[in-house]
Amino acid sequence: MNDPEAKPCAICGRPMVEKYRPFCSKRCADVDLSRWFSGVYAVPAEAQDEDDKDQPEPPRGN
Repeated sequence: MNDPEAKPCAICGRPMVEKYRPFCSKRCADVDLSRWFSGVYAVPAEAQDEDDKDQPEPPRGN
C-alpha cells in the first residue's frame, strides 16, 4: 500500500500509508491529534467587538 510517489507523512516525513492518510502510522495520527488537543495548532479567528456580540449576523447568500 506504500506508493513510492505518495506524499510524505505530515508528522515525520516517511511515506504516507492510505489507511492512516495523511500519516504513515497510527502513532503519527495520534501525535497530530494530541497537538490539536493541547493547543499547539490553532485556527485563526477575528476577535469580535463587544458591541458586535449583541447584533445578529446578517444572512449569508449561497
